[in-house]
Amino acid sequence: MTSRPAPGRLQPRQAERPPAEGAEAPAARAQGTINRASMLILSKAAGVFSKPSKRKIYEYLRSSNFHPGKAFLHKVVLGIETSCDDTAAAVVDEAGNVLGEAIHSQTEVHLKTGGIVPPVAQQLHRENIQRIVQEALSASRVPPSELSAVATTTMPGLALSLGVGLSFSLQLVGRLKKPFIPIHHMEAHALTIRLTNEVEFPFLVLLISGGHCLLALVRGVADFLLLGKSLDIAPGDMLDKWKSNSGWGGSAGCCQLGCQKGRPGRLPDQLSAVFVKAEHVLFVQVARRLSLTKHPECTAMSGGKAIEHLAKQGNRLRFDLTPPMHRAKNCDFSFTGLQHAVNKIITQKEKEEGVEQGQVLASAADIAAAVQHTTACHLAKRTHRALLFCQQRGLLPPSNAALVVSGGVASNFYIRKALELVTNATQCALLCPPPRLCTDNGVMIAWNGIERLRAGVGILYDTEGVRYEPKCPLGVDISKEVGEAAIKVPQLKMKI
Repeated sequence: MTSRPAPGRLQPRQAERPPAEGAEAPAARAQGTINRASMLILSKAAGVFSKPSKRKIYEYLRSSNFHPGKAFLHKVVLGIETSCDDTAAAVVDEAGNVLGEAIHSQTEVHLKTGGIVPPVAQQLHRENIQRIVQEALSASRVPPSELSAVATTTMPGLALSLGVGLSFSLQLVGRLKKPFIPIHHMEAHALTIRLTNEVEFPFLVLLISGGHCLLALVRGVADFLLLGKSLDIAPGDMLDKWKSNSGWGGSAGCCQLGCQKGRPGRLPDQLSAVFVKAEHVLFVQVARRLSLTKHPECTAMSGGKAIEHLAKQGNRLRFDLTPPMHRAKNCDFSFTGLQHAVNKIITQKEKEEGVEQGQVLASAADIAAAVQHTTACHLAKRTHRALLFCQQRGLLPPSNAALVVSGGVASNFYIRKALELVTNATQCALLCPPPRLCTDNGVMIAWNGIERLRAGVGILYDTEGVRYEPKCPLGVDISKEVGEAAIKVPQLKMKI
């Protein structure tokens, strides 16, 4: 295991220099052919054409003297991600080369509503999925007929969003006669590090994304031991505080809508529920309570980014916040108690400063710093115990053990520094994917598809009965065993 990125990875294939005027190169003609053929297939998947003709596709291929199979003898997977509010697609090969990718973010739309409205997210996915997949394929120069498989996020996530990606993908693999690989969103986050770094199994992963905060031992592709998870609210995609009054079901960022697994139920008449997506739901709710969208430096930032930005200017020692569950000797997480404590502080400061709710406090930066530090301490201590548990049970190698941090929180450098103190104390390596791969993307889905294809795990040639799962645990839960071990964690000086 080494933390040095493998050469040639994460480099989208560069476009070649265009041929001289009037002398179109054969490769350019072939590329145009691929694009036209792709459009026919993708349009069918999107339901644009009522009766698309395979004959037209084959005629296009023959007319350009393009010979499928000669240039693409290795495994190539198309990955599609629509679990929340990003429509993303990517084409990745088995060597870890990102051949093409595209993404459409809905952030600007959802910032106006203060969170993610699932039917709006669903409609935007429908409007953009065909274009995004086409752009990824065009950039890759891989014709759909040469794909080894299509991998798509089917669990967990927002039901309405997952449904768009699954429906499109099933129609696409049906037209292409290709294998389909359902992907667990959290598994994809966990395995992303193996795309960017040479990391062998097993390793410990801290995942904070998609409505989850969890610690798991990764023993192999689709082989996870769950050591701890959030008992209440969680970092990543999460229902905000209006959920309980809205009529929307679901939890941990997954909208059930009173539906059966994989089948949307009846929508409520009043779309008053809003979903929040950011690096950390606690940060989001604190940012909202502090009205940071009105802060001149934070107007265009998500809640998590706003907290991290202001915390750099604040004094964390001004407010005394106790890390949650400091007496519990397990690896579970909890954030609601901390949230309530922060709300009390904000209410008190509003009275002291004579500021009405909805206005920015003069002490906002200090509160942000205190919240960020306390959260970092909580994450660090639970992760420290998980590392000690794995080392004592021989679940990690005695040398070159690795802690991987993935998901939105991996882009928070303060929390990363706190975790670095833990890995230094336990003689482990701290590894994080690049920030752009910590948030939702098509690359991690395609790479997970490659991993499963190579391992021969979870590859479907018959898609009958495939459903999305808004809620879906990761791996085998041994958190009770971890708690029974009651491992005492040495106190570290969290000087960051």
